[in-house]
Order: sequence, then structure tokens, then C-alpha cells
Amino acid sequence: MPERHRVVILGGGFGGLVAAQRLKNAPVEVTIIDRRNFHLFQPLMYQVATGSLSPGDIAAPIRGVLSKQKNVQVLLGEAVKLDPDTKRVTLRDGGIFEYDSLIVATGSQTSYYGNDSWRQWAPSLKSIEEATDIRHKILYAFEEAERAATSEEVTAWLTFVIVGAGATGMELAGALGEIANETLRHDFRHINPQNARILLMEGGDRVLPAYPPTLSAKAEKLVSRLRVEVMKGVMVTGIDGNGVTIKRGDSSEQLPAKTVLWAGGIAMTPFAKQLAASTRSETDKIGRITVRPDLTVPNYPDIWIIGDLAHAVDNRGNALPGVAQVAIQGGTYAAKCIRARLEGKRE
Repeated sequence: MPERHRVVILGGGFGGLVAAQRLKNAPVEVTIIDRRNFHLFQPLMYQVATGSLSPGDIAAPIRGVLSKQKNVQVLLGEAVKLDPDTKRVTLRDGGIFEYDSLIVATGSQTSYYGNDSWRQWAPSLKSIEEATDIRHKILYAFEEAERAATSEEVTAWLTFVIVGAGATGMELAGALGEIANETLRHDFRHINPQNARILLMEGGDRVLPAYPPTLSAKAEKLVSRLRVEVMKGVMVTGIDGNGVTIKRGDSSEQLPAKTVLWAGGIAMTPFAKQLAASTRSETDKIGRITVRPDLTVPNYPDIWIIGDLAHAVDNRGNALPGVAQVAIQGGTYAAKCIRARLEGKRE
């Protein structure tokens, strides 16, 4: 009896998980490999970071999600090398997996634009651990402000800086505004949480730069109603335990702030860079791999790249944003292509 078609999926996020589900009952053997053994509902991560949800509310074991799908096995591991000519994926622990079709959905990592030393002062929001760290920093700031001996200390503890006004930054700013103005407003005796200063900084000329200008304007109005100060055209040049240094035009200034949160850009992982090199693929300025309209790598039609790692464009030539819905559609389409090929149909 011939072996079944082997599909390896790297990454158990939205794209990878949906791709595996769409291959249910197909004549394939699916192996899904992820660094974590749980699927994380990233769009609600900011609610963990601001205390509205617990980590368990947004994490689901991948094996549990796919437990009734008999043609799938889930493995814990991290891909570090791909040989597209021999069709082999090597994991960090030395494990090697061969494939007939490969779906890469490994996502991205936070970029500090070459200033990785800022990470210790300004956590990002890419993992459960970072979300709980942010939650601690936010609540701890109000506690320290309550005990502060001087007005200067109170101001520093009640100043919250969010760097980056993309979707994550906007969500964090809005949730922080609700905490300061509603959730905690009656909980302290020596401070008024409504006096908290929430600064949302963006280097560009509008918030949500990946979205249409009309949506950016509406979103800015919404967070402004929660007393969030939106600062556009601002470049952060330094972050330490005392606050941030910013540059606006030709002038620089230092803002005292004990709580700085990073919602800046993204970068590709070391594996993504190796993947691009081994497949001789073009990449955009942040390292995303340029894919064909069917989401495959130009030189290797048996490799699909979906989610944050893919530089895909719409009919107008605009790059698709790195959001959950795009990843889900990519995973669905990749699975559909594999099914079609096995059935001898055109994709």
C-alpha cells in the first residue's frame, strides 16, 4: 500500500491550525510542529496584558483542538533549517522531517529596530509571558504611585508610554484608558487614577498606518475620548528605567515614565531568513517572503507560506496586513490547493 502524501505544517497559529483542519478526511498524513503546544488567540492578548482575561482564556492545546482529526499528529519543536531540494525540515533538537507538501506559518517576532537593549524596559506583546509581565507593570505602577513620596514620583508612575500606534498599540491604549478612568477610579486613597497620562507615540502621520485614513481618524477619536494623548511624527531614540527620549523634528526631549510598552514593528525570525536564502526568494524590507498569487514560493510549488511571513498582495497590488483573517484565508487556500493537486484538479 503506497504511503500517504505527507504534509508538514510549521506553526500552530491561525493559518497553520486552519490548514490542518481543512485537510480533515483528505488522503494525507499531517504533521503540525510548533514551539508551543498550545494555540494562542493573539487578537485578545491585550486583554490579558490589561487584566481583563486570564492566560487560559486565550490559549487552547493544539492536540485538544485537533483530537478528533485522525490524520494529524502534533509535535513540539522549532524549525531551524529547511532543505527544499531534499524536502527536509530540521528542528532545533536535531529531528528531521520529510514532506511532500510544506506549509510555513511560523509568524514573526518583535523588532526593536536594532535597539534590543530596550526590551528589558519596554516589553512587547507577542507571548503569554510578555502579556503577564505587562499586566504586572501596569498594576504595579498604580500601587507605587499610591505610596510615592513626591508629586514628581507620582507623575512618573502614572505616566504610561506606548510606542507604536498600530492595532496592538491602539488596543493597549484604549484598555489602559478604561482601567484608569473606570476600573480603578475608586480604588485608591492618595492618587486619582484618572490623572494617569497615557501617551501613544507613532512615527508616522496617523495611527493604524496599515488601514485606510478614514478608519485611522475614527480610531484616534475613540482613544482620545479615553484621555489617551496621541503623539504623531515622534521618533523614540532611547528607553531606560526612567522613561523615554523622543525626537520631534529637530528637537529632543526626555519624558519621565516608569511604564513603557512596546507595540512597534515586526521582524522575521532566523528560520525565516534561512528559508528565504535556501529557496532563493525575494523579500520585502522587513524580511517577508514574496509569494505567488497561490501563496507558493516561486521556485518551489510544494511550499506554501502564509500569515505574517508572507508578502502577498491584493488585486490592487497592496500588501495584505498581518492579521488573523488573512492568515486564516491563507491556511484555507493552501489546504484547498493540496487537495486539488491530489485529486488531479486545477487549483
